[in-house]
Amino acid sequence: QVQLVESGGGLVQAGGSLRLSCAASGLTLNRYSMGWFRQAPGKDREFVASIVWSDGGTYYPDSAKGRFTISRDYAKNTVYLQMGSLKPEDTAIYFCAASSYREVRAASFYDYWGRGTQVTVSS
Repeated sequence: QVQLVESGGGLVQAGGSLRLSCAASGLTLNRYSMGWFRQAPGKDREFVASIVWSDGGTYYPDSAKGRFTISRDYAKNTVYLQMGSLKPEDTAIYFCAASSYREVRAASFYDYWGRGTQVTVSS
């Protein structure tokens, strides 16, 4: 049974940093591309970052480039999202997801999802 469990969310002031973690069980990171998405109240789920299972390539939307970094630890079977220079508009529930596709930015291509962790950025 696949489980993805996010942690590390919380309340932070604008300009601050947070590191989110996603602990995976029932799958291995060397066979799944991993992604982070977020969803703010009343808005669609938004792609934040992804890392390719085969070569570790990373992808970000313009809103995250230069501020967010996705990484993985095979030994811990955990994916991280380091977020810096946070803005109030980054406030959302952040979800971790796993995909059997190589390079994916669309939520529909992800097979497994965590339950999310809340990130709130105060101004």
